[in-house]
Amino acid sequence: MALDARGSCLFRLPIPDSRFRLRAMTRPPRRPDGIDPVRRSRARRRALQAVYAMQVTGTDVRSLIAQFAHEQAHEDADLEYFEDLVRGVAEHRAELDEALQAHLDRGVEEVDAIERAVLRIATYELRHRIDVPYRVVIDEALRTTKRFGSEHGHTYVNGVLDRAAAQWRAVEVQASR
Repeated sequence: MALDARGSCLFRLPIPDSRFRLRAMTRPPRRPDGIDPVRRSRARRRALQAVYAMQVTGTDVRSLIAQFAHEQAHEDADLEYFEDLVRGVAEHRAELDEALQAHLDRGVEEVDAIERAVLRIATYELRHRIDVPYRVVIDEALRTTKRFGSEHGHTYVNGVLDRAAAQWRAVEVQASR
């Protein structure tokens, strides 16, 4: 693997006249608070899989976290954040569902299982992880829904979370407009 002076990976990109040019692939830097956004995104994707499994199989949280933590060790994800999301959704499920219900057009259990898991994780983040900006929560929820959910599931999730954020994080939403 070729590396440049900063230690970034170099790879070749084809250009229209079939020549190749070297470009550096770099990860976004860690934020000043030490949070690595890439590792957080991976943790959210893994949390989605764990919450989905919890919904479908009824497996207990401890077993799920142990299983996913072992797999995640090889993936370079934020294990602490993953655990917080999964435990938080499991511990606050009734509260999260009740809060979500006001913004849904059907019962929580009637929402597609993937979208329901995404909404529960995002609701937990919006209500209990106020250190995470609401726009990040919504953006990450949309990315995971586009990747794992139904074809138009992300539009439903976006509508629900936009309304919910406007209520739950009204000051933050107003300040951003």
